[in-house]
Amino acid sequence: MATVIRLARYGAKKRPYYHIVVTDSRNARNSGNILEVVGKYDPMLAKDNEKRVVLKIEEVKAWLAKGAKASDRVYKFLVKAGLVAAKPVPTQTKKNLPSEKTQQKAKDKAEKLAKIAEEKAAAEAAAKAAAEAPAETPAEEPATETVAE
Repeated sequence: MATVIRLARYGAKKRPYYHIVVTDSRNARNSGNILEVVGKYDPMLAKDNEKRVVLKIEEVKAWLAKGAKASDRVYKFLVKAGLVAAKPVPTQTKKNLPSEKTQQKAKDKAEKLAKIAEEKAAAEAAAKAAAEAPAETPAEEPATETVAE
């Protein structure tokens, strides 16, 4: 028999409340054919509330040792409780990257901005050099003009 640890819905309309149950995987969610209730989950409580998820840790460990599989939501609860290791996050494929054309446009734009910044730095350096040079050259220029006449 393939056992699974999952949520069974209880509570009123628009006021959900769940029991964390161990059952045969072929049974319906609320079939009533449960093997054991191993916890409670109240999604109406705040996320930091300690009573939001209540687990019977020893029973959960026993069922996991017997080979019971947890549903996705219950698995997250078990990870948070430290009973199981978190599933590794898969690496993304190239689908998360922009297209080649967009990447080329971004690269060209970065090169253009770098070239502009380089030219601006060169112009500032030339202006600074020119600002220092005129202090010396005006004294020399009138002397050359008088000699030329």
